[in-house]
Amino acid sequence: MLAAAALGACGGGSDSGGGDTDVTWAVSSGWESWNENTADGNTSYLHQALSPGTTALGDFDQDAQWVFNDALLAKAPELTSESPMTVAYTLNENAQWSDGDPFDVDDFIYIWHQMSGKAEHCDQTQCLPASTDWGANVASIEQEGDVVTMTYVDGYLDPEWQYFQTPMYPAHIAEANGFPDWATDPAQMGGSATWFTQNAPTWSTGPYKPVDASPGEFVAFEPNENYQGSTKPGLDKLTMKVVEGTEAIITELRQGSIDGAWPSEFSQEELDKVADDEAVTTEVYEGSIWLHIDTNMNNTFLADQALRQAVFTAIDNKDIIAKAYPDTEVEPRLNHFFNQQSEFFVDALGATDPLQGSGDEAAANEALEAAGYTTGDTLMTPEGEPVTLNFRYGEGDATRTLAGELVQSYLAEIGIDVKLEAIPDGQLGTVLSEGDFDLVIFGWSGTPAFTTAPQQYFGSDSSSNFGQFRLDGLDEAIAKVRSTTDIAEAAQFANDVEAMVVPQAFTLPVFDEPQSTVYLNGALAGIVANGNSQAGPMWNIQEWKPA
Repeated sequence: MLAAAALGACGGGSDSGGGDTDVTWAVSSGWESWNENTADGNTSYLHQALSPGTTALGDFDQDAQWVFNDALLAKAPELTSESPMTVAYTLNENAQWSDGDPFDVDDFIYIWHQMSGKAEHCDQTQCLPASTDWGANVASIEQEGDVVTMTYVDGYLDPEWQYFQTPMYPAHIAEANGFPDWATDPAQMGGSATWFTQNAPTWSTGPYKPVDASPGEFVAFEPNENYQGSTKPGLDKLTMKVVEGTEAIITELRQGSIDGAWPSEFSQEELDKVADDEAVTTEVYEGSIWLHIDTNMNNTFLADQALRQAVFTAIDNKDIIAKAYPDTEVEPRLNHFFNQQSEFFVDALGATDPLQGSGDEAAANEALEAAGYTTGDTLMTPEGEPVTLNFRYGEGDATRTLAGELVQSYLAEIGIDVKLEAIPDGQLGTVLSEGDFDLVIFGWSGTPAFTTAPQQYFGSDSSSNFGQFRLDGLDEAIAKVRSTTDIAEAAQFANDVEAMVVPQAFTLPVFDEPQSTVYLNGALAGIVANGNSQAGPMWNIQEWKPA
């Protein structure tokens, strides 16, 4: 999902004397939670801020190939059985946390209990998992020697079984902070999840460990002396610092107060300011973040499918792109699960009638009149109420702000009064999880993996289903996506889900957001742009070094 203060004595940018082992990297927005696996902590910004020390079993490289984390695993995971589906993880014999405590089966079980969605594992008012698609289907996790074996429930299959990317949290830290019985007491498990939400990490299995932090402001890292990866960290200090917005990022980069950034908002205007600066490297590439506009089914007006369809028909995706990214080749997003470059792409939006994202006011009005609405300067419901909505967007993000202003103008043309309400920095997760919106624009950060997305976006029990979307038969259709080990068959099932949800006009895909990475080439080397990782250029942070 994708959602500051100045940092004091936490290091700065490089000086004019070449490479710097004390690096500051900007993150575009803040965060409120420290637990990535909860609905409100599942943001791109927190993930970026914690990426130097995060505990994940692997990631996608710049060529969309899966690379296992050799600090934790001795080799790639293995599928040892399909009935029941069983996956074996052979641990690096020295796998450990930064405090020297072993990384082992307890850490797998801990994250399973947090992500299962089951009351017997965790108090669900506290665990609040971002998705239960994986955890709900695990039957057992055991360890023998260096091999952790994960067995799934009978009948469950997953074509992307090897792509385990869930950030893992240390069970022994939970035990040391008052939750010794987390594995058997759902109340303690819930309490530990809340503790991880409220407390900044001091642990790591990554190349760097956190040494100081402030929520929504910064995380400072130093090398993890117990890191077991094959590539040792090359920086003496690394600070992930919030700098709100691309304009501010470029300003601080030119001043030398930061060394680089992966801006969440693509701005050609800002990038042009450093285009001729030989000290700055700028890379532009296709990324994994795509913007969408969601409806809230708890809104009295938007509970009506006909109104949702008309709203999405009045919105002009191509016009938003033309005004946000003039003279670029950015294309509209036409499918929730696959972009136009995917072999599994189907134009789902193009099959809608009236045509969503087209900006066709006449078609929108015609559909409304057919549903009993009175059109004109003020749209009236069949019951005689004027339709009014709010539209939420990230404060300080020029693209999302522009989109809000355009949506306001599009909907005014069909008689809907829209009030624009900015979301303060760092509060996107809270606004979404509390359903504090009628319409909202934000970004999902994806990867080449797709099979968990249908459940996360549209599952009736998903805490990331912020709009409370419901449809008879939808959960059953979603379950089929992970009922096979055949990736093409799973993709067809995902497109079947797509064919169900798109006509409902729950959420409107707008476009795949272009990505950029900017950094001082006199300060840093080893940075590889990666549009396939949710960590962006931080995916190989262990390989960063002074220039």
